[in-house]
Amino acid sequence: MNNGIFHIPRPINEPVFNYAPGSLERATLKKELDHLRTNQIEIPLIIGGRELRTGKTATIRRPDAHGEVLGVYHLAGETEVKMAMEAALAAQEGWAAMPWEERAAVFLKVAELISGKYRALMDAATMLCQSKTAYQAEIDAVCEAIDFLRFNPWFMEQIYSQQPDNVKGEWNRSAYRPLEGFVYAITPFNFTSIAANLPTSPAMMGNTVVWKPASNAVYSNYMLMRLYMEAGLPPGVINFVPGSGSLISNVVLASPELAGFHFTGSTEVFRSLWKQISSNLEYYRSYPRIVGETGGKDFIFIDPSAELEPTVASTLRGAYEYQGQKCSAASRLYIPESRASEFIEALVAQISTIPMGEITDFRNFMGAVIDETAFENIHGYIERAKAQGAKVLAGSNCNKSHGWFIEPTLILTEDPRSETMVNEIFGPVLTAYVYDDRDMEAAYRLIDSTSPYGLTGAIMATDRERINRALLAFQNSAGNLYINDKPTGAVVGRQPFGGARASGTNDKAGSIINLLRWVSALAIKENFSPPADWRYPFMKGDD
Repeated sequence: MNNGIFHIPRPINEPVFNYAPGSLERATLKKELDHLRTNQIEIPLIIGGRELRTGKTATIRRPDAHGEVLGVYHLAGETEVKMAMEAALAAQEGWAAMPWEERAAVFLKVAELISGKYRALMDAATMLCQSKTAYQAEIDAVCEAIDFLRFNPWFMEQIYSQQPDNVKGEWNRSAYRPLEGFVYAITPFNFTSIAANLPTSPAMMGNTVVWKPASNAVYSNYMLMRLYMEAGLPPGVINFVPGSGSLISNVVLASPELAGFHFTGSTEVFRSLWKQISSNLEYYRSYPRIVGETGGKDFIFIDPSAELEPTVASTLRGAYEYQGQKCSAASRLYIPESRASEFIEALVAQISTIPMGEITDFRNFMGAVIDETAFENIHGYIERAKAQGAKVLAGSNCNKSHGWFIEPTLILTEDPRSETMVNEIFGPVLTAYVYDDRDMEAAYRLIDSTSPYGLTGAIMATDRERINRALLAFQNSAGNLYINDKPTGAVVGRQPFGGARASGTNDKAGSIINLLRWVSALAIKENFSPPADWRYPFMKGDD
């Protein structure tokens, strides 16, 4: 329908439920947890709107109780991946031709479904599948997912509204076309909201998508896919293809119709896939758009003027919420020598009080890390740090008998470039270094140069002049900087998220910047007074 100029409702961030004892939302969530735990499911592929079962399956287990099975999912083979690409290409013309406001309505409907009758389902599925506490699931699978689905259509309207100037006798217009071909989206295990954003942001701009969810998040991601279909997403617009990442990528990246790649995951995987795309450039119909958010080695810098209690609270939340499995999680801590004893004593005292266990016990602050591979990797970092002479001030105990549990760990190192200060660990391990605050410029240079990443950082200080100096020093050290706050928890529309250096392309999820990557602009000029003669006035002879 084209007989109206439509506007997306101005979005506001979804309110966060607190799940306090005695609340209705707490009772509803616990009931949903019980329901999912007692009803194992079989998850198919969804290609062209149809469910497909390959017969080759993998088991879904709770990380915090790995003896408990949630279900199984079918894995795609080469045949199914090719079917998904064909389905995306077949759906492309009809979806791109659909009025933009109708495309937007699909995703606004998904947001309402999550906000309403499926809120408990999305929370519970994320808690069980990814070992998130009720609060961590709520801010992720519900609130951030909803924010992406409401803010992105609003950003889409702003893009379409950006039009060129005109002069008398002509009309200039800009059309923002979807890319030619399909977009390939790879999503990580740690945020259900990222799984909601990476396939849908290109889709709402008129693209069609082949979506490979993380193997450790298929359970919650399948719930999202079902909501897209319930909201009226046409078949083939988003195709849900779980399976081996290397197998799927090898097939997809070889297609000449690859138009874009939307990725969140490890730096190593992103680099390898970018190289693979580069080696195929001569075969592609166009240059694929590449958008990636990858790793981080995020810092908290404590200035000598910092307040004790807020710094300790921000550090513990930033480092240990969701077991440190956030690309933005605090992983390196810089403490001024003049106040080192004070801060270290307070941190150690508080870490010892952090409760950890099954996420179905709402008293716990931490659950388990995602799987055995992650468990062994993190455990290895801790043991090597000990062997290399670093001091473990708190935590470090690891137990995998019931779930993949690693205590919140604080390491003190005398080497500012030791392994745990440089490498991304993706677990509840924070390494502290005491710097000489008699030379602040040297401290700034150290922090900026230690890590190859540039994702998030936090400055804890009360002295305004010092805050400004730190901001200038760290302007390239992070894509998201926080002052007197933890370096995690970016909110859509308020803190557009993304980093540079080895942390990605900094295309800022949760902003108009990201959506611009999924369109190709077309400039249209209409001349209302076209010339009748090809000759120009300057060509006439002199009088």
